[in-house]
Amino acid sequence: MPEEAVTTLRAELERFGRAEEGFALLEVFLEVARPRLGTVVLDPVGLHLPEGMTDDRAVVQGLIEELERAPREKGRVVERAYDMDDEQARWDYVRLAYSSSQATVWSRRGRTTYFEASGRSRATYWLPDSLKSNYFEALTSCGWAIPPDWLTAVAKRPKPWWKRGGR
Repeated sequence: MPEEAVTTLRAELERFGRAEEGFALLEVFLEVARPRLGTVVLDPVGLHLPEGMTDDRAVVQGLIEELERAPREKGRVVERAYDMDDEQARWDYVRLAYSSSQATVWSRRGRTTYFEASGRSRATYWLPDSLKSNYFEALTSCGWAIPPDWLTAVAKRPKPWWKRGGR
């Protein structure tokens, strides 16, 4: 059975009028995708508040400080996982994902990345058609505007496994 076509959507905070809009879109995505989600992690080292963040700035700074105080294994950076069935954990993850140097949302099967924020300046969704459709419906019903370029983004079929790679 061929894999679903996947749409790539750019999601850097600078694309939105306010950082909180980007947070809201990620929050809706995590709620919609929850039955399909596998591991949801971020790198807790060197967290930094996004420049455009206005609401909840002090609360998120408190989360960052709490993570910085947590003991770490010497010489090893361990990604921090978040339970998406826990509403508070989802809220924390959404705000910290854009503060982290690396945050990733994996599919249940662990082979597909659904969302990644990296280097505090890049963020991308990779959505299979069925998930994209559900996500866009949820955004619309919540009253959030879908970025125009997301509406016109073209889905592409993944390459077969034997054609993937750097060769």
